[in-house]
Order: sequence, then structure tokens, then C-alpha cells
Amino acid sequence: MTDGYKQIVHKELKVSATGGLIIEKTGTREETAENEKITITKEDVGFQNGKIRVTAKDGGEMVVSSIRRGYGNPSYAGILDLYATSEGIVIINELPVESYLCKVVPSEMPASYQKEALKAQAVCARNYAERQMEDYAYPEYQAHVNDSTDYQVYNNSAQQDASTEAVRETAGEVLKYKGNIVTTYYYSTSCGKTTTMKAWGTSENESNGYLQSVEVKDKNGDYEKSLPWYRWKADIDQDILSTLLAENVKKNIGTVQSLEVTKTGPGGVALQIKAVGDKGSITVDTENKIRKALGGNGYEIKKQDGTVAQSGTLLPSAFFKVKKAGNIFKIIGGGYGHGIGMSQNGANEMAKTGKNYQEILQMFYPGTTIEK
Repeated sequence: MTDGYKQIVHKELKVSATGGLIIEKTGTREETAENEKITITKEDVGFQNGKIRVTAKDGGEMVVSSIRRGYGNPSYAGILDLYATSEGIVIINELPVESYLCKVVPSEMPASYQKEALKAQAVCARNYAERQMEDYAYPEYQAHVNDSTDYQVYNNSAQQDASTEAVRETAGEVLKYKGNIVTTYYYSTSCGKTTTMKAWGTSENESNGYLQSVEVKDKNGDYEKSLPWYRWKADIDQDILSTLLAENVKKNIGTVQSLEVTKTGPGGVALQIKAVGDKGSITVDTENKIRKALGGNGYEIKKQDGTVAQSGTLLPSAFFKVKKAGNIFKIIGGGYGHGIGMSQNGANEMAKTGKNYQEILQMFYPGTTIEK
């Protein structure tokens, strides 16, 4: 688990459980009273001979009051294994995959979304977890993932009945392509089209052939055409853009004179941009690097419904065009996220028209099969 989704090391662990805790250290076992809160730091003598393990006495969940998440102090099922480092404590939560998914799905997709969209999300999240379990991301702690957007967001939202039902109704189901469990990338909103792995600089091949560029629409047009992030625009002042590029790309080209998309890929995603300044020029390749190069504070993004968002670390998507008007660079774009795989809002809009989760998954991952 991360500390504020920034690092895996925590200053301390404060934890309690309704029925009390069991604390296991090398050769010893301690129990606490009901609702008794304990604090463990890196100085605890229990770390001298290895890790410390904490579980709930009644098999219930443990409330970690030293961590804050979107719904307050999070609760965890399963086991908490603690490792001491020179900076603090690393906390590893071990639990069954299906239990993990019950807190991933509501953290990645609002529980208010359509049931079939939630079921599609549950299958995607299970696929992602199964692929990550093939290797340890943190071998020194025997952990496969962390709980941030580096992998899948876990336990930022409380467990919800609708999300849990979606997990249970698809229990054990995964998507396979040519007999193999696939990585099911997903993101918030499409611009009406998805893209392929070319956006990340990876050639299309036999293993990623299910990640095709598809049109997210039916006979009535694009499914997401009425959603705020379907279309957006940003006006960036010349001086602000010059500063952002210098900071993000680590090269000062002076005052930017021109900015253009020089290469596009499947679905219209920008694969390369070029900026020319009065002191030089820069070229940036691939979706994520392009979005990062143009991200940062200093400008507003106007969504198609008229609402305004402040610019962030990344440009909303790499599906955009650029025009210049005087000292203003006008970026006109669509969608929110990387554009590879399933659009979560697209899935929800499809479900509203009566599509089931199997049809949704076939739309975004053509050629795959659902298997247990």
C-alpha cells in the first residue's frame, strides 16, 4: 500500500479491528482487545528477526487509521505483512483476488454505473490482476502491485454492493486471446475512436492484436457524444507553453513560435509533435510523453458542456489538433485517457442501450473470448 499514492514507505502503521487483532512476530503471538488500536514503527523489536504479520481475530477487516483514502480511513481484509526499512515501514496486503477486485472496481468505476458496465470492468480488473500475478513488482516484499494508478487503484472507495455483485457474477472470468490471458487496458472516455499499442511505441503483433482501433458507436452515432470529455479545448498562452515545454521536456527552446502534430496513428492519436522556438526545436514521441510535455499548471480546459477544468500533469488525451491565433495556441481535442482498450464511459453508455458485458468487451477487445 502507498502513502498518499506517492511512495510505498509509511512512517508508521496505526491499525485496529472490531474483534481485535493478532500480531505475529518471529516466535511470538500477541492479541489485542476489541477495537484496540496499536501503533507499529520501524523501531519495533519484532523487526529484528524479520517481518511482522497482522490479521483480524474474527477474520474481519482491519481499519488502518494512519492511511487516508477517498472514503476516510480504509479497511483491509486478509493479511498485513510489515517490513522495516531505513525510512519507515512497507505495508503489504495479502488477500484473495476476488476480494481485491471488490475494492478495485468501485475505485476505478463509479458504483452508480450500469450493471453491465460494472461487470465489464470487473472482468478487465481481474485480467489485469492475473497478468500482474505472473511476476512480482516488488520481489523483496513478494508483492505483485501497489494500490495506485501505477497499476489499478485499490481501496480508494469503500466496497459497494453493486460493484461486489458485478465481481461475483463474473467470478473467475477472464478475457483470452489466442489462448492467453491478456492485459485489458482501460481509461475514462474515448473521442469516438480507440487506438492501438502504436500510441506507446509498440508495434502491432500477434500477442496484442486484440487491441485494435475501433469506432465506439452504433447506428445513432458515437456512444459518448453527449459526455463532457468527448470534446474539449484549451487556449495556451505562448509564454506559458514555452515555460511548460522547458520544464517538461528539459530543453529550453526559447519562446515557442510553432507547435504541430507531425505524426498520427490509428484512431487519430498524436504519435509525434514538434515545437519550434526562437532558440531551437524539440520533437516528442508517443502518447504519454506528448501529454506530459503539454501538461502542467497555467491554463484551463473547457469541456463541451461548458464546464472548465484546470490543467493537470497530463493533457486530457493525445487525440488533438493545434491551431495558432496570435500568441495563443488552441488545442482542440477529444476523450480523456490513453485511448487503448476499453473506454469506461463508453462501456456505461453502451450498457444504457441494452448491451451486455460480453458485447461491451467484444467491442473494445475484438477477437477475445471470455473463459473461466
